[in-house]
Amino acid sequence: MGIVRTQEEDYERRELEDFRQTLVSVAAMERRKQDDHQDFKALTSSPSNNLEDKLVCVTSGVSFLGLALVNCLLLHGYSVRVLVDNQEDVEKLREMENSWELWMACKNKVSVVMARPTELQGLMAAFDGCRGVFHTSAFTDPAGISGYSKSMAEIEVKGSENVIKACARTPSVRNCVITSSLLACIWIDNSRHNLSPLVNHDCWSDESLCIDKKLWYALGKLKAEKIAWKTAEEMGLKLTTICPGLITGPEFSYRNPTATIAYLKGAQEMYGVGLLATVDVRRLAEAHVSVFEAMNTTACGRYICFDQVIGTEEEAEKLAKEMGMPANKICGNSFDFIPNRFELSNKKLDNLMSRTLRSCYGER
Repeated sequence: MGIVRTQEEDYERRELEDFRQTLVSVAAMERRKQDDHQDFKALTSSPSNNLEDKLVCVTSGVSFLGLALVNCLLLHGYSVRVLVDNQEDVEKLREMENSWELWMACKNKVSVVMARPTELQGLMAAFDGCRGVFHTSAFTDPAGISGYSKSMAEIEVKGSENVIKACARTPSVRNCVITSSLLACIWIDNSRHNLSPLVNHDCWSDESLCIDKKLWYALGKLKAEKIAWKTAEEMGLKLTTICPGLITGPEFSYRNPTATIAYLKGAQEMYGVGLLATVDVRRLAEAHVSVFEAMNTTACGRYICFDQVIGTEEEAEKLAKEMGMPANKICGNSFDFIPNRFELSNKKLDNLMSRTLRSCYGER
């Protein structure tokens, strides 16, 4: 137990060090703004770059994705309110205050608040003053057991509904981005004869199939996203959702164990039909920012996000090695039968991010 605890503490320290490095970068940018204010003002005069004084909130801000997103937002010039749901996470981030000079340089760019997803008033107070909210939906097993239970799916659904209600009732909030999952799109009955081979942002998983297969993580993401869309439509809130593949990145299986293990339930079947996809957490964070920035112009609806489809045994073995599990847990005997093969498409997101890059750097 002592060894395990030491490993956990090591990973936590590394996450905080990553965050500290971002604060270093942000502090440097702040100093450059002060040293060369006129150049900075000219640089940020265009609508696409005028991010100064924008405050956004990131829920589950110390999760694997949450920290990556906070880092990305800070580097894009946003001020970020980090939302956590327990005092332990508050204390983790307050450790940054030990770097007093660094923290003071960034004190107007990042803040930490605590609110639970089950408490609507607390969420409204946390969102007050923010122009946008990123709900990263990072829940942990309350029993402390690695995995994702049916009861956790219901917690996720209620949390998603409350976040949308809080956003809609907070006058300052204009837009909300919710992190769903590719699993909310791909679990469909592939025995149907009229099934399209293309899986994209228009596809929804079958709720009854998720229940039959006990795919609680997929069920939670599916129901949470659906209730978010329903509530947003009823309350007039502008919403987009991003549906990522398995989130990877440095030491992802240790820094994001519950979601990683839960996502891979049914991995052999996903792999067999060409739907086991991954995305690096840094690309996913960039995708969130790109979608958010385009919500007042072209961005709308759902976006699938992945950067690799695991399509060969070598790729499956590499992923299994990173997970510390036998390769057959992923590829198994998937080629003992001839399944329907599907093609994943994230063309909608790729097009949006390409336009974002062109607007930042100009046409070549």
